Amino acid sequence: MALRVGITGGIGSGKTTVAEIFELLGIPVYNADAAAKELMNTDEELKNAIKKNFGETAYKNNELDRTYLASVVFNDPEKLMLLNSLVHPVTIKNAEQWMKAQTTAYAIKEAALMFESGADKMLDYVIGVTAPQKLRILRVMNRDGISREAVLKRLSRQMDEEKKINRCDFILTNDETRLLIPQVLELHKKLLSLAQSHKK
Repeated sequence: MALRVGITGGIGSGKTTVAEIFELLGIPVYNADAAAKELMNTDEELKNAIKKNFGETAYKNNELDRTYLASVVFNDPEKLMLLNSLVHPVTIKNAEQWMKAQTTAYAIKEAALMFESGADKMLDYVIGVTAPQKLRILRVMNRDGISREAVLKRLSRQMDEEKKINRCDFILTNDETRLLIPQVLELHKKLLSLAQSHKK
């Protein structure tokens, strides 16, 4: 089985950019966020659990009404926790099955809530992508066209950056002063070598 590696980082850190570089190197990447969105539409048990807890209006024409659900959970931390408690286990199980099917030296799972969801327990190593908070706020404001306040609200719902990074095995700095690609290439070499020892 491939060595199982995770990529995480706070909002606006650039973890998706890092995952894309690994993909260019031929490493398969499981995007937990995209997978969760798909599973909320395709996994019947999960759909029923969402309808049971958030009402039939959570789905329109058998498709998840994302705008409605977002309006319900984003202003209510308890409801957001409830939704996560339904979605995370299904996504983690799906990721485990995906990992088992990979034949490359190592495979990557990209997830924002890696430690919060307990997904790190199924991984051999976790890469943390970090960037200064000011830069992260600017990136998200530009990317999503939202106010600084809205970004700060999202940040407040995520694990403290320092705590998150302290739990990672490898750190990539995406601060626009250190080049990112050479850091990824160096880590890629290290992971290939770890995968070799892992197989022995």
